[in-house]
Amino acid sequence: MRPGESSWVWQRQGLSIGGTPYADGVTVHGASSVTIDLNRPCSAYQAVVGIDDLTMGLGEARFSVRADGVTLWSSPWMAGGDAAVPVRVGLTGRKTVTLVAEPRSAGDNLALADWAESRFTCDGGSSGTDGTDSEEGAEESG
Repeated sequence: MRPGESSWVWQRQGLSIGGTPYADGVTVHGASSVTIDLNRPCSAYQAVVGIDDLTMGLGEARFSVRADGVTLWSSPWMAGGDAAVPVRVGLTGRKTVTLVAEPRSAGDNLALADWAESRFTCDGGSSGTDGTDSEEGAEESG
């Protein structure tokens, strides 16, 4: 991640969205932008996104994935309590990825937005958003 250019990030285990538990992921505020420099060729990014159940049904946000400044995917507006939405985007030839959560209103800025089961597929296997390597199919902190 780019220090100084990325928002606050909380790497977690045992989070939940819409009542469904997820093993791991990253949590950000409702207004956030996290840029990750890919340190090797990567072919895909995948996660499930939504408002964390810790918000007790409050907050709304829209999620998007950008690569090299181009928006590759955007979610619909999501509210606290909504089921998670899956995202998978191709990254072949890309150098940077930016994960964005955009609040619907100023009151939603502090909502907790989750990128659960967040994974990059890169040469040498897959890795979590912290850039650590893992073998395909292995559990890891994301």
